[in-house]
Amino acid sequence: MNDEQQTKRGLVARGLTIVALILIAVLYFQPTWWVALEAPQYPPEAFPDGVRINFHTNGVFNGCSAINSKEVMETEVLDCVHEMDAINHFVGMYPIASGGVVEKGFSQFLFSMLGVMLVGFLIFKSRIRTIVMSVGFVAIGVWMYMSFYTANGIALLNSGYVSALVVSLGHGNEEEGEELSPIISKLKESLMDSGESSLATRDEVNDTLERSGQTELIGILAKLHKGSEEAKPKSLKEILEEAKNKGHRGKEADIEVLKASFEADQARQPFATREQWTGSLQQVMFWHYEKSLGRWFNNQDEIRPLVATMTTVGTIVFWGVIAAMVFMVVATVKNGSLFYWLLPGIPALLPVFFLIEYAGWLWWYGHSLNDMGAFTLKPFMPTVFGQGKVAQFTTLSYPSIGFGMMLGVLVCMLLAMLLRRKHIIEGE
Repeated sequence: MNDEQQTKRGLVARGLTIVALILIAVLYFQPTWWVALEAPQYPPEAFPDGVRINFHTNGVFNGCSAINSKEVMETEVLDCVHEMDAINHFVGMYPIASGGVVEKGFSQFLFSMLGVMLVGFLIFKSRIRTIVMSVGFVAIGVWMYMSFYTANGIALLNSGYVSALVVSLGHGNEEEGEELSPIISKLKESLMDSGESSLATRDEVNDTLERSGQTELIGILAKLHKGSEEAKPKSLKEILEEAKNKGHRGKEADIEVLKASFEADQARQPFATREQWTGSLQQVMFWHYEKSLGRWFNNQDEIRPLVATMTTVGTIVFWGVIAAMVFMVVATVKNGSLFYWLLPGIPALLPVFFLIEYAGWLWWYGHSLNDMGAFTLKPFMPTVFGQGKVAQFTTLSYPSIGFGMMLGVLVCMLLAMLLRRKHIIEGE
């Protein structure tokens, strides 16, 4: 009877671990938390969920959906990631993409590592467990190295992460000052509509030159104009428009947008400091971070130290993950040892890690307000859970299906650990 109970406990513990393993695999692609802003200028008829964004483990995605009602008919979904960034920048907040940079970039490696740890917990025989975990961790290490350091490594990452990078670039309006100062945008529009703009077209200039008898200047200006067009880097607006016109979709198309945007940024730099596109995760991650920080507030004296720090953190995390995988293989050889319980314990604490990470970055957003914002606010802690108030906006922050799955992992692994502990004690 004792042997039968032992076998049953072992099977149930394995079954719970398999359920947790499936939940971890699925929740990676699900929204973990959502945040929404509500305000009078966003009526519920047009914004039933407010300006909403979804936090995934690999990026931030649009939480708004197309409205199809008697009052409102939308053919294109509002980009609420862009909308929230535009709202936040007025109070000096950095774009959402500037938070959790390293965590999002390494998320698929970290989740794969958790998966290998759970597989190791499934295997009761220590020798087989050591072999299986070693093979799994070596595969993750090679994958991570090729992604982080080698050319076109960004292509080895999941499409959701790459797509989130493109979405967070924005629409390119801020490059022309249209969103940095809406007043300038309206003034420009007003001048163009009224025909009072002082900017003359090429045809108008040519007519003036012909009337004044200076026809020889027409050819010179044409050459100068052609040269300026060839030398001028493409704007983000132009890059996104070209991608849209081509009709390409998917990860390859997103990587082309990132590459074109990177090369356009480099073309604006002094020749001596320009970089060639390699497409490694390391290059893309930290270029994108720098671009996100400077999207609204291009103060390089503030941005450079942040980028340098984040670059160092990225390198530390890379080698830290490698060291952690080696440690796990060596330290969990003996069943029931103190370090053995890290195999189920670390995945079980996933919801705790997420909340610490989420709250920490919210604190950073609220306490890193840029002085270049249109309005001045005292540093504040954004709402982590529930409903809050910032200026005229009501903020909503609640868990989504992914967090529920994390809690499911917690419950499954706590039960599995209890059963496995009894299994080990009675087996001895």
